[in-house]
Amino acid sequence: MSTMPAVGESLPPLSLPPISRTTLALFAGASGDHNPIHIDLDVARSAGLDDVFCHGMLSMAYLGRLLTNWLPQSHLRSWSVRFVSITPIHGEPTCTGRVTAIEDLEGLPVASVELEVVLADGTRTLAGVATVSLGELQ
Repeated sequence: MSTMPAVGESLPPLSLPPISRTTLALFAGASGDHNPIHIDLDVARSAGLDDVFCHGMLSMAYLGRLLTNWLPQSHLRSWSVRFVSITPIHGEPTCTGRVTAIEDLEGLPVASVELEVVLADGTRTLAGVATVSLGELQ
């Protein structure tokens, strides 16, 4: 982004391919989160589920990609999410963000960005907020 965003502006959405078993296995290895409910069908079924489901932190990582596709990582000041629903295997997440406020903080503009992850069927899986510095964009 080369210009100052405005309140109400949407970040370019990040649409991802369906979550595959390979994606879950690779994320488990990369993150160290080997919870079998995410990678072992028998464990998921023993918990009363039809299948494994996506790590919540993988969805959060996708939101991180949304933010860093928009601004350099060095602009990120804070970021938090609330897990709303699971992302099932083969779910197709889309990450979105919208600037909700721009304020002056110690002489520099800072934006609040509302974030969410929504599946192709409309299920909202993550909701969050980020605070980003806009100082070098003036």
